[in-house]
Amino acid sequence: MSRRKFLGTAAGLAAIALAGCGSTPGSPQEAAAKRQEIDAKSNTALARLYEQAKGSKEMADKAQGVLVFPSVIAGGLIVGGEYGEGALRVGGKTVDYYKTASGSFGFIAGGQSKSVIMMFMTKEAYDKFRASNGWTAGIDASVAVAKMGANAQVDTASIRAPVVVFVSTNSGLLADLSLEGTKVSKLNLGM
Repeated sequence: MSRRKFLGTAAGLAAIALAGCGSTPGSPQEAAAKRQEIDAKSNTALARLYEQAKGSKEMADKAQGVLVFPSVIAGGLIVGGEYGEGALRVGGKTVDYYKTASGSFGFIAGGQSKSVIMMFMTKEAYDKFRASNGWTAGIDASVAVAKMGANAQVDTASIRAPVVVFVSTNSGLLADLSLEGTKVSKLNLGM
């Protein structure tokens, strides 16, 4: 098998695996259970962020909307992918549900889980996100990964992007991470 054909096949298999990660609930009861699960996990992810990063709660309160993906699973072997489901919060209340997916190619082996929290700091960025049929980080809005200063304080001086992102693993907050090309689209859970 040629290298090009192998890579195309591997990328196709990764896309199929990602598509299979999220299934649409079949009944209203399943959809309600899924919404409840996402909301509970989102509450936990936000509480952990507020504890880890001083100033993040104040930023969330100022944001037009906060998109919480409590568990984005990443994995692969040479060809990798990520998938997660989350809730969009406005004023502390869930207004909709979304999924995120991305693919990558390179030296990849293994897997990990992380929380991704996107804060839409401007009305323009939030409105564009809500109006989109599929939003891509770095293309549809400028995205900045939050950096931490002294005493685990959010470095607000370095944050001027319309969308600010916090990424957290079990070992703490991550910096210097690129979300370029991460696709976000609505999750059909029949609200």
